[in-house]
Amino acid sequence: MYTPAHFALPDEEAWRILSEAGAGFLLRSSPTGLRSVFVPLVVLDGAVVTHVARANDWWRDAREGEEVLVALNVASAYVSPRYYPSRLEDPRVVPTWNYVVVEARGHLSVHEDPEWLASQVRRQTEHFEGDVDPWRVDQAPADYLEHQLAAIVGLTVAVSSITGKAKLSQNRPDQDRREVRRRLGEGSEEERRVASWMPDV
Repeated sequence: MYTPAHFALPDEEAWRILSEAGAGFLLRSSPTGLRSVFVPLVVLDGAVVTHVARANDWWRDAREGEEVLVALNVASAYVSPRYYPSRLEDPRVVPTWNYVVVEARGHLSVHEDPEWLASQVRRQTEHFEGDVDPWRVDQAPADYLEHQLAAIVGLTVAVSSITGKAKLSQNRPDQDRREVRRRLGEGSEEERRVASWMPDV
């Protein structure tokens, strides 16, 4: 991912975003071309852990240890030149897009062992359920769980590198950045999410 220095996030911030993302894309190159799958993500000991439906052939021709890409779009919004007060003095402006994204590269392992799958599903469920009146996997009937676990395949991506990028008008004068933040902060939910990432200047 092209990441100019003034848009780059520190690795620890990229890891935090990855850990809190909830879900993202896994992408790999297969003999028939590029393949993607959108999955829930849990970060554990420097790896992304998840599962896919056994019927999803994303995993079927995967090689142990092959490189895959984990891609997250945390926030994104269109930025109009109308948001730039500086355009009144210098009309050399164009539309752009503000966004926060993370990509992690790593090596894939596929898991079909029922005990591994049961552990992964419990861990993932506990992660997303939280602490307030959580639903537990074992509340479902045992025979139903066995059937559901047989219908999935586990995936681990051992992360070898991570890149975070926050393009948030850092290359614009302060007056433009303030106005972009204000305009986005009054917009849609997605625009407000981008504004929340922009520091007050």
